[in-house]
Amino acid sequence: MAAPASSDPAAVDALHDAYDRLRREIGKVIVGQDEIVRGVIVCLLARGHCLLVGVPGLAKTLLIRSLASALDLKFSRIQFTPDLMPSDITGTEIIEEDRDTGRRVFRFVRGPIFANVVLADEINRTPPKTQAALLEAMQEHHVTASGETFPLEAPFFVLATQNPIEQEGTYPLPEAQLDRFMLNLWLDYPSFREEVDVVRSTTGARAAEIAPVLGHEELLAYQSLVREVPVADNVIEHAVRLVTKTRPGRESAPEHVNAYLSYGAGPRASQYLILGAKANALLDGRLTPLVEDVDRMAIPVLRHRIVPNFNAEAEGVSAVDIINRLLDR
Repeated sequence: MAAPASSDPAAVDALHDAYDRLRREIGKVIVGQDEIVRGVIVCLLARGHCLLVGVPGLAKTLLIRSLASALDLKFSRIQFTPDLMPSDITGTEIIEEDRDTGRRVFRFVRGPIFANVVLADEINRTPPKTQAALLEAMQEHHVTASGETFPLEAPFFVLATQNPIEQEGTYPLPEAQLDRFMLNLWLDYPSFREEVDVVRSTTGARAAEIAPVLGHEELLAYQSLVREVPVADNVIEHAVRLVTKTRPGRESAPEHVNAYLSYGAGPRASQYLILGAKANALLDGRLTPLVEDVDRMAIPVLRHRIVPNFNAEAEGVSAVDIINRLLDR
């Protein structure tokens, strides 16, 4: 499928229709969580990776499985445990006998990272060296073993999950590795009516089946379309201005940032704000993003890229509180 032009209203309408199809299929299984589903699809279209954080039982894994089922792509799941080794993710070399020559040779057996959609379940339950193996592959889009490079097929999309309430036996991701994730989405409990619907739909005899509604080539074309969306200078400047305000000690930093933050976000945050704004505009059927699209992405893009200091922790001021004050909310 040829990459459509962002100036073509028909291409934008086609992406909007594809988004509706995805939402309908995922909605057969996932009740509510509309903003989370939208955030995951924004991340997918922007060629980013996504970190989902939530207490047990909020269907994080089910959401990712449902999305993978709705996409006609290769899916794999990696359950992160304390004894997981880097080679369990990337692959390993085995020695085998060549039937023609009788000589023993090494052969690389690809690991579960060689898929289009990878679920890294409970990523903070494995030691840092194993986390680093995954995060390096996410950044470089290839795996290197014994001096040979094995590219990961596009589209390549990692969705990782974390449980925020159990800290014993976990290995929190350092800020530099959190920065590899485009979005950090926090799942909340469902409303009363949503939970009633969840119970009703999951305790019957029949389970809903999800059919693939978006294919490999179609998704690649839509990812290219997002990159081609034109952005006005004032929208880019708004994103950069928002990010620079998070840096304490700078002239643009407001008083509450100097008081409550140790470190602010880097330029990658500005890039992801714009990419997320572009994807949001297309999902709404618009040809170019607005300042409001940047603001919509502010919390999931910035919350894991700013570091609150001791004063913030002592006074109960969270990263989201600081971002909301920057947005005058």
